[in-house]
Amino acid sequence: MKIINTNDANFKQEFENILARAKTDIKEVSSIVTSIIDEIVEDGNEALKKHIEKFDKWEVKSDEELQISKDDMKKAYENIDEKLKEALHIAYDRIKTYHEKQLPKSWIDFEKNGTILGQKVTPVDRAGLYIPGGKAAYPSSLLMNAIPAIVAGVEEIVVCTPTPNNEVNELLLAACYICGIEKAFKVGGASAVAAMAYGTETIPKVDVITGPGNIFVATAKKLVFGEVHIDMIAGPSEIGILADSTAKPKYLAIDLLSQAEHDEMASSIMITIDEEVAKQTSIEVENYLQTLSREEIARKSIEDRGAIIVASSMDEAIELMNEIAPEHLEVMTANSFELLPKIKHAGAIFLGENTPEPIGDYIAGPNHTLPTGSTAKFYSPLNVENFLKKSSIINFSKQAIDELGEACALLADTEGLTAHAKSVRVRLEDK
Repeated sequence: MKIINTNDANFKQEFENILARAKTDIKEVSSIVTSIIDEIVEDGNEALKKHIEKFDKWEVKSDEELQISKDDMKKAYENIDEKLKEALHIAYDRIKTYHEKQLPKSWIDFEKNGTILGQKVTPVDRAGLYIPGGKAAYPSSLLMNAIPAIVAGVEEIVVCTPTPNNEVNELLLAACYICGIEKAFKVGGASAVAAMAYGTETIPKVDVITGPGNIFVATAKKLVFGEVHIDMIAGPSEIGILADSTAKPKYLAIDLLSQAEHDEMASSIMITIDEEVAKQTSIEVENYLQTLSREEIARKSIEDRGAIIVASSMDEAIELMNEIAPEHLEVMTANSFELLPKIKHAGAIFLGENTPEPIGDYIAGPNHTLPTGSTAKFYSPLNVENFLKKSSIINFSKQAIDELGEACALLADTEGLTAHAKSVRVRLEDK
């Protein structure tokens, strides 16, 4: 694994390359995705069937075939191994408990002059969840997207997932059953995003679309934003690790690879203040690579988008990591909690050697749908509020408008909005 030092003459350029890790040119696929969206808007289910035959390689003979039956979900749940079933329920309960703590409350405030101000929090009516199913199926993503919507109180949840060769992952079906999903469809890619955004004869139009996907899914979400709300534009998975001399190279190496095995485009970056830890970790990465079932994918990711940076101090290391703003950040140091106040930008922060990133993917409780490609500087993890909206509440008494009305009318005058000003003054004149 490539090791670079902040004192190297070419470090600035090397670091710029790391920061550009997720700069995929959406323009390259925008025209393709726009055509797909236009076809769905114009032809609905017929376009979906054509896209499924082209991309997922099976023929949809009727509209009913697009939907995954609740009986299939139940059957899959009943047939999975009991220990696996228990693990799914543990994950469900922990994710639900964590997200219940995120629920914002409606509130009302009363002022002395009779003014009543407040905020009303309401769930969206219908949420659309995109669950990947291409190179691998991710039942955990179903839990992570469905549970916040359930906690928020969303009445109707719609799931879309690609089904290559008309095969649905049994564990994904079981997860749908646990979450009580009523509507799930065998539709993937940009077609699924378009169908949920605009609706077809079979798939209802939703209010918000969440969930990760490839460049076509991400581009489609970007293009339909405004027609519906979205969670974020997520790119390939990534991990950043801060390490000092106390960190165990074998832990560091396998944690770097835990993201590299996702995708050739995944990014694994470690910054350490100990050169020996850097060298040993690089050796361990090679040792572990040879044992992985997805070695080819992980190796390409590590070779093309992986790096170990040796920094001169922990402050410098943190400064660099804040600039990277990784999706997942592990802090493998002797004093991980002491560093927490200095960490500004990361999707999820994993503190201590016993908190590997996969714990967050499956069982810890916080959401694993996270901002990537430095967007943690302004995006948050998927959460309950992605499925909620807020309405302001305003009620003025006669005393309140008498006290504040002229100031309001004056501001309206300044902006040249005569009706605005008169709307207030007509009430002031009415004694």
